[in-house]
Amino acid sequence: MPRRFDLISPVVLLAALFGGSATAATTFTVNPDAGNNAFTAVFDSALGERITAVSSAVGCTLTVDEQGFEGRATCSVPLTSIRVDNDDTKSGHFREWATNKKSEPASCTFELTVPRVTLPATMKEKTPTPYTTEGTFTLCGRGRDDGGPERITGTVTYLPPGSYGDARTLRIRARIESFNRERYGVSPKNTSGWLARVQELAPVVAPDGTIEVSIFATSPAGEAAPAAGTAQP
Repeated sequence: MPRRFDLISPVVLLAALFGGSATAATTFTVNPDAGNNAFTAVFDSALGERITAVSSAVGCTLTVDEQGFEGRATCSVPLTSIRVDNDDTKSGHFREWATNKKSEPASCTFELTVPRVTLPATMKEKTPTPYTTEGTFTLCGRGRDDGGPERITGTVTYLPPGSYGDARTLRIRARIESFNRERYGVSPKNTSGWLARVQELAPVVAPDGTIEVSIFATSPAGEAAPAAGTAQP
């Protein structure tokens, strides 16, 4: 019979992705300057425009308990890095809506905190494994109007050293559906100078959208995974 660590060795890294214990903690990071990470938000109005906001400047820190199945994560995207339909005017309008013209765009970030996710002990290296969790957003310091979290679904894949660079890597995809930007105050009706255009824009720009994030989180170069013998037979 195979030893239990034959199944767990890739799982310990993966299942510890987003929540909990700090025991035997390892930090995985997402480099916002790497160019291989992506934040995409799509707001598709049935009567108006399909607006797409994108950024590659996604930065994250994941604290992973490699002896268990828990971890935690925080991610952020600077507002000034987000382009809307690759258009300067639309990007400028989005920054005004996000800040409500009460702060400088350079001081605003979109932040996400994910406390925990549970993954199965049957996952394998280089194989995407689905997960479901919840996370709390703040946009320019504002949380959702009821203080509640957003539902997140996605996949996580463990890439051992040599399969995607020299470091151990977590390939993470996340999706948030029915994300209502107005519940975070990202709206013309909350922005000075836009009130006269609210009625005109209402059917054109959808309040609900879908956010997708694709990131590569790496451990420090040269850092080894926990010894297989630490798992139970």
